[in-house]
Amino acid sequence: MNISLNRIIIFGKDVEGLKDFYMQHFNFKLLEEISSEWVVLSVGQTEIAFHKIGIDFINESDNPFRVDSNAKLVFNVDSDLTAFCAGLMQQGVVLRDIKSFPGFNYLLCDGEDPEGNVFQLSQKLNNI
Repeated sequence: MNISLNRIIIFGKDVEGLKDFYMQHFNFKLLEEISSEWVVLSVGQTEIAFHKIGIDFINESDNPFRVDSNAKLVFNVDSDLTAFCAGLMQQGVVLRDIKSFPGFNYLLCDGEDPEGNVFQLSQKLNNI
């Protein structure tokens, strides 16, 4: 038996905003959509879906909705991570500093989408 991960579902308040963010900044392709309720994007061999969070979980304050999660989405980047991150920051995407670790052949950069979901951009280095 082989088991593989084919889709990750993330619950959110603004499904349209999440769809727009990932399509605009990462060029993910739209696969399915139920307006303002459900979106599926192609992310290489995996899909990422955004599902409207239940009304019981939404705080109706004026503050933007922010998720509280212990998950991180990791996306491989096959080009210059420094240049890609600079372009994202110019567009207002929240990113942390690029980092690396001794003995680990990757550059890494964490960021957040509009609802606070943490993602990591990863570029494999060719020198090891």
